[in-house]
Amino acid sequence: MPTAVSLTEKLSTFSEHWSPKILGRFNGHGVMVVKLEGEFVRHSHARADDFLLVLKRKPTIRLGAGEVSPGTGGLHVVPNGTAHRPVAEEEAHFPLVEPCRTSNTGGPDTARSSTRSSKRGPHAH
Repeated sequence: MPTAVSLTEKLSTFSEHWSPKILGRFNGHGVMVVKLEGEFVRHSHARADDFLLVLKRKPTIRLGAGEVSPGTGGLHVVPNGTAHRPVAEEEAHFPLVEPCRTSNTGGPDTARSSTRSSKRGPHAH
């Protein structure tokens, strides 16, 4: 019998920051949850917009032309090619929907880069 996924429940199963956990796949996209705290590297994605929906807290997304701070329930889309740096003074929670094989830093060669592969199974950690 199919079951729904609880984002809150999945977020309670890990403590790592900046390490997305795959929940499933949707039309060639990975569906994930992630916890953010501190500053991430400034980066951009050449072929994908960055969909940022906040489940908990109020992170800041620093952009070249300013910054945006969506609070809980807030949404912001960073257009592809736009450099940005997520910053969370307190732990923030996000769902992510990105094309499979998208590096979270826009490129493969940084200490915090992580590429989510479509070959990993749904609900993989």
